[in-house]
This record gives sequence, structure tokens and C-alpha cells, in this order.
Amino acid sequence: MRLKKIILLLLLVLLSASWAFNEMQTSFVQSRLFSHICRGIDFWKEPGPSHSIRFPNTGPYDLRMGYSQIPYWADLLSNKGYQVESQARASETFLKLVDLGLFPIYHEKVQAGLRILDSEGQEIFATRYPQRIYPAFEAVPPVIVKTLLFIENRHLLDKSQSAMNPAVEWERLGKAFFDLAIDAIDSSHSVGGGSTLATQLEKYQHSPEGITGHMSEKLRQMVSASLRSYLEGENTYPMRKRIFLKYVNSIPLAAIPKFGEVNGLGDGLWAWFDTDMDEVNRLLFALEDSNSEVNLQEAGAAYRKVLTLFLSHRQPSSLLIKERNKLQALTDRYLKILAEAGIISAELRDAALQHPPIFRQDMDFNYPIPFEQWKTANLLRTRLLEDLKGNRFYNLDRYDLTVYSTLKLELQNEVMGFLQRMKDRDAAYGAGFNAPNLLARGNPAGITYSISLYESTDHGNLLRVRTNSTSTPFDMDESAKVDMGSTAKLRTIVHYLEIIEALYEKYGEMKRAELIARSEGNLDPLTRWAIGYFLATPERNLTTMLDAALERVYSANPEEKFFTGGGLHSFGNFSKTDNFKFHTLKTAIYNSVNLVFIRLMRDMVYYHIFERIGSTPSHLEKLDDDDIKTYLSKFADQEGSVFLARFYRKYSKASPREAAALLLKTIRHRPAGYAAVFRYLKPETDMQAFSAFMAEHFPESTLTPSTLSRFYSTFALDAMNLGDRGYIAHIHPLELWVVGYKHRFPNATYSEMMKASAQERQDVYRWLFRTRYKAAKLKRIRVILELEAFQDIHQAWKKVGYPFNFLIPSYASSIGSSGDKPSALAELMGIILNNGLRKPSIRFQKMHFAEDTPFETILDAKGAAEVRVLSTEVAEAAKQLLIGVTREGTARVLNNALAAQDGSMVVVGGKTGTGDHRFKTFGAGGQITGQRTVSRSAAFVFFLGDRHYGILTAFVSGEEAAKYSFTSGLPTHILKNMWPILRSSLDIKGAEPLLEAAAQQ
Repeated sequence: MRLKKIILLLLLVLLSASWAFNEMQTSFVQSRLFSHICRGIDFWKEPGPSHSIRFPNTGPYDLRMGYSQIPYWADLLSNKGYQVESQARASETFLKLVDLGLFPIYHEKVQAGLRILDSEGQEIFATRYPQRIYPAFEAVPPVIVKTLLFIENRHLLDKSQSAMNPAVEWERLGKAFFDLAIDAIDSSHSVGGGSTLATQLEKYQHSPEGITGHMSEKLRQMVSASLRSYLEGENTYPMRKRIFLKYVNSIPLAAIPKFGEVNGLGDGLWAWFDTDMDEVNRLLFALEDSNSEVNLQEAGAAYRKVLTLFLSHRQPSSLLIKERNKLQALTDRYLKILAEAGIISAELRDAALQHPPIFRQDMDFNYPIPFEQWKTANLLRTRLLEDLKGNRFYNLDRYDLTVYSTLKLELQNEVMGFLQRMKDRDAAYGAGFNAPNLLARGNPAGITYSISLYESTDHGNLLRVRTNSTSTPFDMDESAKVDMGSTAKLRTIVHYLEIIEALYEKYGEMKRAELIARSEGNLDPLTRWAIGYFLATPERNLTTMLDAALERVYSANPEEKFFTGGGLHSFGNFSKTDNFKFHTLKTAIYNSVNLVFIRLMRDMVYYHIFERIGSTPSHLEKLDDDDIKTYLSKFADQEGSVFLARFYRKYSKASPREAAALLLKTIRHRPAGYAAVFRYLKPETDMQAFSAFMAEHFPESTLTPSTLSRFYSTFALDAMNLGDRGYIAHIHPLELWVVGYKHRFPNATYSEMMKASAQERQDVYRWLFRTRYKAAKLKRIRVILELEAFQDIHQAWKKVGYPFNFLIPSYASSIGSSGDKPSALAELMGIILNNGLRKPSIRFQKMHFAEDTPFETILDAKGAAEVRVLSTEVAEAAKQLLIGVTREGTARVLNNALAAQDGSMVVVGGKTGTGDHRFKTFGAGGQITGQRTVSRSAAFVFFLGDRHYGILTAFVSGEEAAKYSFTSGLPTHILKNMWPILRSSLDIKGAEPLLEAAAQQ
């Protein structure tokens, strides 16, 4: 009985071994099992977000293609108004395999890269990585096929085994296990790899960091490779050819400076040896053709480069970069082995041995696109990188991503060419620009022109043109802070109209008796005017009131001095003919009269102060001590928390160093103010560090050692309270406290700051009343009240797109002292044109990720909601003012100058602005000792018809700017001369027929 059991067991073992041997030879069971599973693998695309999708992990291939990041990008872009238009769905089998831990099974792309198209589908930019690939198996020279198979996977293309599983080469796998067993006993024993080409592909493309970290990872590679091999059925020969081709085209070959990672034989030959793949193929194909004349020396040199790269794959970073001598010796050895095995001829071997390759020394890599498109492409790539929260163009260009931009490429190129021509003296003078206030002074070549042009649609404001005349990719409209002078008057007048609207809502429903009662007492000028208007106007209508408010009259007298920004200041008008005249606000904005807007800003500041405390700075002298204490209590209880919250938001995302830098930008550039801030933030620093700080920020000043020593002691932490320090620096004391607290506690939360500031929020106002002299008290009160009023004005400006986190607390902000960005001014123009609605500004209409893969995702920029930031009445009033600027004011060169294609006149509105930025230096006592020109700029922010708007800017940087005298007339003339280009590409309708055309009819 026992013998029978033994015999049966032996038979079972023999049968199992026989089956296993047969399975190793034929893959009969594997082919049926894996191909059956693969029949259930499928994916497709449907509208809307997918709930049956799985994204890959962080393998090198999946990261390079961007597939792993798609869920993150979809969430990120949803905050910018993008929504999933369509997305891939996967079959249940596909999902189960991924959930089991396998890599996604599908036919993967070898080559992909970023493509950017314009609004009409014209290609702006395209990259493909790898750049040089074999399009088909038949394109690979046979000697390359035989060589790689001999080195890596000898039986891969064995036609006698149609159902062979290419993921497993049993002989090689058995040897690897045998080597592992010996290695367990003798650690010096070399362990050979058991990977086939199929499993190597899985490893370097999908395993974390492209390595096999443990046995379970090896198993995942083998099963995934097996399934992928049977995607086309039980006969795997076509897939095995595909595996070979994919390996040749994607083999990792380290990285090279200025190019990055090198993948594939074609890119490897070019990147490492400056060798053209097509030439290598020609030489090696000739070896197979008996009718071709073969230059054996050239063929040998070419073949050796191929072999060198194949052998380097084992340790590419080491062999290709650090140990090239070792790599050459390995290549010599393999040349002899290959000849002995009959893979290559002895003649080819000898020729290859005589020609060790010369590694490339230089790398000059350029995208093969024209300069104009390259500039446009860089502009879009920069923005796309920001939208995707990326940090390198290198990564962006390798994503499997097609982006549909809103730009019109042909129009973009024509406008760019025109702006560049205007830098030529003959072209500029030929256009009539050699006139006063244009280019009568200065070289036209030194001017940078930039333009942004948008089209308003139902889905948002589409960027149609964004370019400039420089040879660099710098986006001046988006990135530069520019002093554009009178364009600030547009922001000022818009907020003025908002104040009038607020007064309408506050007093418009009051009865006459109540209005009379409210008219008594200390009112700010705007409130007094509004109450008077309602008393004199029985029928109340916001539109009528706004128009009446624009007819209010102000003086342009330049001799009055204004207490603002902590001191007395005087201002001048651009044109002396405006001096001592009286202007309505309408005529003042038409002609950019500075003093009118200085006085208007004063009234606006007084309005905000009155809204807070029920009085104005001009009436503070009438307050008694009890009133002062009452106001102080109100400040401490109600305002301290509001301002602390505002300052916390301002600095919440900044590091302590960044917060300090931002704070210094907020305050006036004066030695005493900087010293007071520095000694508060870093009280522990010594005199040497303090002196270095002051020298860094005031390099051209004449601060003496004794002055620095006085500053050091005067502004010590225990020598001055927070309120006095805020007064010296012309900054709200709570803002200084927030930055100081952030220095001590970088990770403090809002609630922690609010709790810690309880005493400071009380003390920050009480310090004002410790001085004996009432005049000094009131002066300091006026400074803090003005600071708070400008905080309110800043919030109003931010609401309509002002780009910076602070506004200089001076009436001069109304004429441009706080600067602006061209793109932000264009946004304000868009709000006005869109009747008070802020629509999203869209540069990319659509983003198409991972096309024809199981991760395919199309995001469309149609989900952003428009937001009402101005009432229709305020927007319309501002629009009419802007039309007046072009009809009667500083932009009247455009009046009846832009005709549509049908001959009708296009309605144009806009605001001009001129900036003359000068850097001032200070002496020992803080007085100005000199100044130099930093830049000169001129801008025209405009709308054309009922849908298009934008901004055109002229800019000169550096001390050369002193040689120019152009004003905002320059961009208006540029726009006028550019009009034929714009008209031919944009569907801009006119509204008013030409008088001449009407007369002819």
C-alpha cells in the first residue's frame, strides 16, 4: 500500500513537472488566462466627471506624462472656474486590476508633450519627448535588433512560440533565483537580473523611482507585463515586436545639462554623441544590403555608439557620466562576445574597436519655432505653469497635455511686429511721432511697448492679444509694477461714484425734516453735498444723482499745501494752463487735472473718517477731552479688531522675512521710518547689523555714524511705544504689531493673535493722548484717521482689481503714487465695460490631459461665476466719463478716428496716464538731498465698441528715461496707427456713421 502511494506521488510530481516544462515552452495556460482577462479591459470617454477612473501612482513615466497629477490639477483648476467637460471611464475589469495593485493595463504612448493652440486651432507651441523615435519595428536596423535581444532578451522574438509570455524568460529567471540563493550564503556572489524587456519597461516606467524595491514589486511588474503582453490576444508576437520597439524608444539613458533626462536610443545618440539617428540607421541598414557600398569604418563607429548606450542602461548615470572608461572597456568586451556569437561580423567588430565614441561637449537646444511664436509660447507657458502650480518648464513641456488658448496667433504676431517697428526711428517718425509729448526727445529704440487686448463673452473675458516689443519672454502687463500716473484717477473716480451711491442709499429715502436735521453739525463735504442735493431735488434717481455729482466743481489751485501722509505736501498740475481754474469732475478727468483729484481724494478720506467717528479732521479742534475719550473708546473697541484681522490676512501666507519685506514696501522710504521698524522687529541686533541694514536700504544717503547711533538708541524697543513708532513710520501700529508678532511666533493662528493683542488694541489709540499739547494730539489723531481711511479706500480699490496689498496713505495715490499693473487696470476696464460685472479673465479655454488613455480628462473654462462688484449705474457713469476722455480730453486723437469695416465709427473710451518715477535720497536729518530718474511710462487703458477692451503701455527703465518727454499721448497714437491691424482680425462693430459717408448717400 505504501509503495503504491509513493508511486502515485512520483507520477504526480512527474506529471506536474511535465506540465510545468510544457507550460514554460508553450505558455498554453497563461495565454488563455491572461488573454481572457484582457478581453474585459476597456476604457472610453464620456461627458462630465467620471466615477469609474483610476489614476496611476508616481512611477517615472506617469509623473513625466503628468498622469499622476491630473486629480490634483482638476481640483486646483476648479477654483479658477474650470469644470470637467469629459473624462475617461474604465471597465470593471480594468478597475479591479488597478485596485489589486497592478499598473494600469493599456497601450501606452511612447511619445508625448505639451501642445498649445490658439483660438482657431493654429499651433503656437509643441514638444514631443522623446524627440527622436523609431516609428515602427521595421524602421530599426536588424543588427540593432539582434544586438539588443542578445544582450537583454534572446528569445523575445522567437516566432515558433506564438503564445509565449514575454514577461518571463524561465532560463534567465531560474538563474536569477539560483544566484539569490548563493548570495544568501556568499554576499560577494554577483546576482544576475531576471528581468525581460517587458518587465524592465514596467520597472523603469511605473515602479516608484523606477526601481525594484522588493520582491512584491517584482511580482507586480511581472503580472502587469504579462497582462499587457496579451492585450491583442493569445498570439503575442505582434506585442513582442511592440515591446521591443517601445524599449528602444524609451530606454533611460541618464540626464544631460540643458536637455534633461534622456530617453530612447534616438535622443541618446543625439544628446550624448551629437549623432543623427537617421544617419546611424542608413549606415547600419547598408550592412544588410549586398548591393550597397558600406563604409565599414563609419558603420563601425555608428554601431559602437548604439552598443555603448545599450550597455550603459545597467548604470546609466554612473557609466555615461562618471565612469566612461569602464563603459568603453565593457563595450570592447561585448564587441568581441557579439562577434564570437555571430551577431556581428569580425570586420564590423574591428572597425568598432577602432572608433571609441567622442562624447558631446556642448548643448545648444532650441525649439524649432519662429521668434514671434516662441515669445508668445513663453508667455502662455509661464501662465500655464502658474495655473498648474509647477516650478519648471522642463516638466511642463513633457506633460501629455494639449492646451487651447484664447489668443489669436496671427493677430498677436502682427501686433508684435508693429510694436517692434515703432522702435525704429524712421518708422516712428514716418508715423508722425516726432512731435512734442511723443518722441521729439529720446531714441525710439529704447522704448518698450506692451499691449493686452480682451474680448468680453458670455463665458468670460478672453485674452486675444498679450505681447510687447522686447526680445525677452517677460510679461510686463502681468508682472511689472508701473507708475502710470493719471490712470489712478480712474480708480479714484470709480470709488467716488461708489461713495455717491452709498450716500444715495443712506439718505435717499429720508424725509425733508430728517434731512434738515442731519444737515446740522460737522459733516464731511460729500455728505453735506448729498444732503443738499436731496433737499433741492424732489425726484430722486441714482443715475441723475451720479451725473450731478460729476458736475461738482473743484479748484486746480497749486498753491495750497495739504496735510497728508504725515506731513505738508504741495502738488502741481501737468498743464500750467489749468492752474487757478475751476473744473467739474467731468472736465477734470477728461483733461487729467491733478489738483482736482488731490482735493477729491481729500474729500473721500474725510468721508470715510466721518463714517467711522462722526467728525472730520478739519473739526477735530472743536473736540473737548470727553469727546476725544469717547472716540478713543470707540476706536479701541470696534476698530482694533477689524484692523488686526485685516493685517493678519495681509501677512498670513508670508514668512517672517517676507512679511518684513512687505511691511517695508508699505511705508514711505524714509530713514527714520525704516529705523523705527527695524529696531522693533529685531531689537536684539547690534549696531553693526543695524548700520548694514540702513546702508542696504539707503545706499546713496549721507547718514553719518552719529545719526545712525542716534537712530539706534532712539528707536530701541524700550525707548518708544508702539503708537509712537507707528507714527514715525507712517503705518498703522497694529500692522507693525502683527509683523512683529509673526517674527516671534511664525505659526501663530488668527485666534492666537487676537487673544495676544487684547492690550495692544486698547493701547494703540491711547498713546495719542499722552502728550500735553492738544495740537500735537490732534495732529497725531489726523495721521491715524487718515491711515484708517486709506485702508477703506484700499479695500474698495482691491474689489475692482487693484493688485497690491497696500496703498500709500497719501492724497497723491489719486494721481498714481501707489503704482499699478497694466493687467489690473485692464481688469477694471473690463468691469466697467461689462456693466459692473467682474467676469473671469481666461487665457486657456480648454485643457486636454492624457488624450486616448484611461486617464483622459478635458477641462473647460466655463465654470467661473461672474461677480457684481459695481452697480450698473456706477459702471455706466464711469463708461460715459471714459467716452468723454476720447471725445473731449487727453485721448481726443481717437475721436471719430476708428472706423469699423462697414464704415461706422467705433465707440472708444479710455483713460490716459503718464508716470515719471524718481528715486529720492536723504541726508542725515531725513531731508531730500538728491533724486534720479528711475523710469518713465505712459499708458492708455481703453475699450473698443461693446466687447473689446485692453491697455497699451510705453515704458523706459533706468536713468535713460530722463532723456524722454513722451506722455500718454504716445500710446493713444500707437493705438490709432495700429487700428487697421486690429480691425482686420476683430469683429468690432461701430455705432456712429461717418458724416462724410452719410453726406455722400
